[in-house]
Amino acid sequence: MLAAFVSAPSPDDPLSVLEVGERPEPEAPEGWTTVTVKAAALNHHDLFSLRGVGLPAERMPMTLGCDAAGTDADGNEVVVHAVVSSPGWTGDETLDPKRSLLSERYQGTLAERVAVPARNVVPKPTALSFAEAACLPTAWLTAYRMLFVRSGLRPGQTVLVQGASGGVATALVQLGTAAGYRMWVTGRSEEKRTAALALGAEQAFEPGARLPERVDGVMESVGKATWAHSIRSLKPGGVVVTCGATTGFDPSAELNRVFFTQLSVVGSTMGTREELAQLMRMLEVTGVRPQIDVELPLREAREGFARMLEGRTNGKIVFVG
Repeated sequence: MLAAFVSAPSPDDPLSVLEVGERPEPEAPEGWTTVTVKAAALNHHDLFSLRGVGLPAERMPMTLGCDAAGTDADGNEVVVHAVVSSPGWTGDETLDPKRSLLSERYQGTLAERVAVPARNVVPKPTALSFAEAACLPTAWLTAYRMLFVRSGLRPGQTVLVQGASGGVATALVQLGTAAGYRMWVTGRSEEKRTAALALGAEQAFEPGARLPERVDGVMESVGKATWAHSIRSLKPGGVVVTCGATTGFDPSAELNRVFFTQLSVVGSTMGTREELAQLMRMLEVTGVRPQIDVELPLREAREGFARMLEGRTNGKIVFVG
C-alpha cells in the first residue's frame, strides 16, 4: 500500500529522509482493527519524527502520521484517536506513563490503511467531512483540552494565543470564539494576523508586542521564542497552558514573575477518547469547522511537509485518498 514513511532520521534535513512509496499492509492483532484511510492530517510531530525526535532508528521504517478519518471493516465512518495506552490501562490515557502516539511505537496514519486498537475508533459525525474530521485527533483535541479541561478559564475572559497560524493555534481561536472567550493572537506576518481575525480573533499583534492590557490566560505551543512574552502578558493570578515547544524547550523560566504574581504554569498533552467525542459534538452544535490550509493527495506528501517546515501554513494540511 502507499504510505509516507521514514527509514533513517536526519536531524538537520528532515525532508531528505521522507519517503513516499509502498509499505506492507497493516496487521491487526487481537483487540485491534484496520481502518481504510480517507483523509489524514499533518502535524509538527511528523517533522520531529523525520528528525528522529522520539523515534529512534531501531523502530524504523515507520509510517508517519497520528491523525486519520476513514471507514472501518464494516464500512462505518470513523475517526482514529491517536493516543495508544498500554494494555490494561484504565482512566485518562494521557496520564499513562507508557502511552504513545501512532507513528511512535506503532505504524502511523499517512497510508492507505492503518491498524489501531479497537477502542481508538470513534464514530465520525455525518456533519463532518473526512478531511475536517482528520484534523481533530491531534491539533484540535489538544486545543480543546488546553482551553476547556486544563486552563480553568471561563467564557468572557481574555486569552492570548501565541503563533496564530498553526493547527493548534487556529483551533484555539475558533473554539474559544465559539465558546465566548475574548481571543487575542500573535502572528509573524500581516497575512497570518488577518487570517486569525477572519477566524474570530478579537485582536492580533506582532510577536512580542506590548498588549493593550494583560490577559487572563496564554495558550503556548511555540516555546522558547515566545515564553518570556507569554509570562509577562499575564495578569496576576493568570495561567499559561503549554502543549509544546516548536522553537525550543529551554527558555528562561521567569520564576521571579511566576511566584511574585502567583502565575500558574499548566502542561497539557493531547486528550482522551471521550474528549475527542465531546469535541466532535461541540462542532456539530456550533457549526465550527477546522481551517484547512490545503488538501493534497498522499503521493504529494513532500509538498505538504515542505509547507509546514517553511511555515507556509494557515490551518491544517490534509492528505486525502
